[in-house]
Amino acid sequence: MNRPFAESCEQNRDPILAVLRRHLNPEMKRLLEIGSGTGQHAVHFAPEFPHLEWQTSDRPEHHPGILAWLEYRPSPNLLPPLALDVARDPWPEGPFDAVFSANTAHIMQPSEVEAMFAGVGRVLAPGGVFLLYGPFNENGRYTAPSNARFDAWLKAQDPGMGVRDRDWLDELARAAGMRLREAVPMPADNQTLCWVKS
Repeated sequence: MNRPFAESCEQNRDPILAVLRRHLNPEMKRLLEIGSGTGQHAVHFAPEFPHLEWQTSDRPEHHPGILAWLEYRPSPNLLPPLALDVARDPWPEGPFDAVFSANTAHIMQPSEVEAMFAGVGRVLAPGGVFLLYGPFNENGRYTAPSNARFDAWLKAQDPGMGVRDRDWLDELARAAGMRLREAVPMPADNQTLCWVKS
């Protein structure tokens, strides 16, 4: 099969990797990636952390593309995708030392974002980290005109989608037993938010 390709994955992978290197320490053993999408991030990141079992996951319709990338660029610590719809499927057995997700919160419904944070809180080990990459609003305001345009485009596709506010996400994180460790500005008006499980 032809491998799915997202240009944004190629553009953002190295800046994200730099953040992952700061937060994924050598003592960590298991990472869950939520919404592995095309699989491009997984095959780029997993070999950089050979001590870490990198568990991909997504809805089943995305599995063929992820598997095509895993076959093209295999890594011994990179696992085939689990079926995970954050609001409907059973979550994998924890604990995980880290959870990573990129460009997911804005395409989920609000109830799915809530389910994701609650699920992460359940499966994350104490001291574990949740790293979430994407565009985010601050104090209810867009951080850049490009994010305002992107939000309007998302809502035109589905009114339930949209750029999420950091304050709301932090409320969800605190309710799930996590506290914000760092918010890292990224290229193209994105951020990586890092929470740690209390």
